[in-house]
Order: sequence, then structure tokens, then C-alpha cells
Amino acid sequence: MKYVIGVDLGTSAVKVLLINQQGQVTQEVSKEYSLIQEKTGFSEQNPEDWVHQTIAGLTDVMNGFEGDPEDIEGISFSGQMHSLVLLDEHQKVLRNAILWNDTRTTEECQQIYDEVGKDRLLEITKNLALEGFTLPKLLWVKKHEPDIYQKVDTFLLPKDYVRLKLTESLNMEYSDAAGTLLLDVTQKKWSKEICRLLDINEDICPPLVASHDEVGTLSSEVARETGLSASTRVFAGGADNACGAIGSGILKDGHTLASIGTSGVVLAYENRGDKEFQGKVHYFNHGAPNAYYTMGVTLGAGFSLNWLKDVLAKDQSFDQFVKEVDSVPPGANGLLFTPYIAGERTPHFDSSIRGSFIGLDSSHEQRHLVRAVLEGITFSLNESVEIFRNQGKQIESIISIGGGAKNDTWLQMQADIFNAKIIKLSNEQGPGMGAAMIAAYGCGWFESLEKCTEAFLQKEKIYEPIKENVKKYQVLFTLYKQIYDTTATINKSLMNFRV
Repeated sequence: MKYVIGVDLGTSAVKVLLINQQGQVTQEVSKEYSLIQEKTGFSEQNPEDWVHQTIAGLTDVMNGFEGDPEDIEGISFSGQMHSLVLLDEHQKVLRNAILWNDTRTTEECQQIYDEVGKDRLLEITKNLALEGFTLPKLLWVKKHEPDIYQKVDTFLLPKDYVRLKLTESLNMEYSDAAGTLLLDVTQKKWSKEICRLLDINEDICPPLVASHDEVGTLSSEVARETGLSASTRVFAGGADNACGAIGSGILKDGHTLASIGTSGVVLAYENRGDKEFQGKVHYFNHGAPNAYYTMGVTLGAGFSLNWLKDVLAKDQSFDQFVKEVDSVPPGANGLLFTPYIAGERTPHFDSSIRGSFIGLDSSHEQRHLVRAVLEGITFSLNESVEIFRNQGKQIESIISIGGGAKNDTWLQMQADIFNAKIIKLSNEQGPGMGAAMIAAYGCGWFESLEKCTEAFLQKEKIYEPIKENVKKYQVLFTLYKQIYDTTATINKSLMNFRV
């Protein structure tokens, strides 16, 4: 039996999957690491923590593997998008990585519009300048930490840095590069024009490769430390959302995905890179060959639920925390929640907006608050679904992955709010599965990623929308959309009182 490994470098942990040729996960290891948050709006990590924990995860997998290391043919990667890693000429890390959920770069986003132009930026990158993207972070370091910036020889994204440390091969693939605001998405090359207008040395942009390209093998040191073979083939991999799409079979026009992790995503496959969405949603290169995807993002999706649990029931398991949700009818007894606790991305692009409970009174218990948070997260994702439908997309079924696919009540809630069939996969592993599929395709197990999908993925259950609930949620969704405009000015004023 032959195997591949998918490494998913997330925001809170790295997950390592060992998968055989039937698509079965034979081992799964997760290793956590911490956030560094020195100020409000700052979010950083030490890149060496990613490397250390990835190697620890691979070592644990090999300690439980009874076969020949040569049977593990390939390894590939998925990783959190946008986060900035800066390296000097010796490939040493110059500072902590600035993460995707860091919001310090509002002024730099305006600088990009001033010097490149909003319309021109959209023409080249297909995306707006947002605080989470890589380019504003690079400009922030250039302005606020010039001594560090002068030493920059190259920049990378998280999974690319881990892959560098495992293979000694430096590169970045298109699906992650598309999230930097420096890539010409259609032409698949770094934009000389943007670099020139912002006075950025184009030489710091790393070589570009495709997601399924083989970039090397494991270094002898890493092989010795983990127990893997030094001949294990390494493939570039993809951004977490691109890999999540691959790992869920989003490989044809009309296929749509809802993923709820720390952030939440609604993602739709695109077969062309020249469509116009005017920046209403993200538009990136896919990890599949010659493909693209559009994506709406809720920054504080699962993060909102984690926050509420930490505040109300830190010692409870998640199953305990949400077990009474199904006893609460749609609408949470007149309570609405907006999941803006880390700002919002789609459709508002607002780093200063903050969350709200609306309709709270003394009758509400923990179960009502939990239900309201689950509904609020799903309402926010539905704003992306609405944008896609308004652009003419037919969305009749959606594959749900991540934390939102682990609870039957939440899955039914998604069907009712999205007014679409929700598909739960039997072996859903999200981005880690997509990374493993890239390795399987790269190793030649299948002639295409679509064939790999047919072999690896099975549907477990389909949730049909309940008409009565759909009608209730359509009314509630209309109310939900009013909350942003009603609270935006208040939230901006309250920012002046934050410590």
C-alpha cells in the first residue's frame, strides 16, 4: 500500500494526515501553537513554531506507521493565507509573521489606493486592498520598521516557509500568491507595475510554481528527524481555501463550498480569470490547474463561537456547549448576533465594525445566545451566497466542511438559511485532504484531481431546507442586514475608548 501526507498549517494548529490510495485517513495528528497579540488589532506568530510543530507532527505519524518509509511517496501543504514572513539573505526570519487576521494596516490600504488606484488594483489583482492581505503588511514594515525592511531578501507565506525548512527549496505557488495583492491573477506573474508604483523591489518576490509542481524532496536532516524517507517527493500545495475546495471536490463550474473554521468562507469554482465582481468578493487562482475561485469571507465565524464558549463555559466541551441548541426555535427567541468581533470582510470590508447582540433580555439563557451566534455566523455567510446569486450563479447545493459540518442542528440551519441542499462528506478533512490530493495527483496516482475526487470523497448525508424555516430566516436575514448600517458609526466612535 502506498501513502501520501497532507499538512494543513492553520492559525491555531498544524494538522498532519496520512492517507492511503483509497483516500482513507490512516493517521491524523494535530499540534497547536500560540498567537502573539501585543496590541489591539495585532496578531502575530513565530514561524519557527510552525516548523517545530510540523516536524513533531510528522514524527508522531511515523512513530505510528508500521510500513516502510519508502511507501510514503509524497507530501504537500495547505496553509493560512496572507500572513507575512520576512527573510534575510541567509533565509533567516527577520521578525514574527504578521497574520491574516491582523488589522493594523488601514493606512497602508489607503496608500495602495492612492498610489496604484482602486480600479487599476482590481484590474491586476482582482481584489480590493484589505488589512488582512500581504502587501499592506509589507508596506507597514517598510514604514514602521525600516531597519528590518532594509534586510529583507524575500518574503514568503506560512506554508511556503515550512516547505522551505523541510526541503531547502524556496518558492510560492499561485493560489497563495493571489492573496498577496502583488500577483497579476490572470497572467499568473508578479506585477512589475504595482512593485514600481509602491517602490517595492520586485526581487523580494519568490519564484512562482503551480500547486501540483514537485519542488524537491525532504532534506536529509528532516528525514532523519522524522523517520520519513529522504526520497519523499514534495509538492508545492495551496492556500487553505484552495485546498479546502480541492478536498471537497469543488472542481467544476457551479460547485460551491461553505467552510467554517476560525474564519468562515463561501467559495465557488470559476473556470475563467477574467470575470468582473468589482471587488465584492475575493477572486483567486485555484489550486487546480488553470482554474480560479471566488470567495466571500466572514472573519469571526468559528472565532465567535470560541469566544462565547470561553466567556460562558470555558470548561465545557463543544458538544456540551451546543447540545441544547436544537431546543431553541429559529430566531433564538428574538435574539440576533452579528459576528463582527474581529471586524468583517464580506460584504463590508470594515476592520472597525464590532459584534452585537440585538434583542437581548432577561429571558435569554446560554442556549439562546449559542443559537443566536450560530445563526449570526450563518447569516454572515449567506451575504456571500446572496452576492453569488445576484451575479447569476445557480446555487442549489453546498458542501459544508469544518466546524459547521460537525453538528446536525447547524447543518440544518445552513440548509434553511442558504435555502439550498447541504451536503456532508463522510471523510471530510478540509484543506488537509486537499493537500494530500495534490500530492496523490502529483505522484501520478490519478490522471486528474477530478478522478482523485471520485476515488477519495463520499457523501454521508444531505440536509434539505425546511420551507417553514426558510420563510422565517428570510425575514430574520432582512433584519440582520440592517444591523451593520445601524451600528457602524457607533462602533467607530467606541474604538476611541479601547485600550
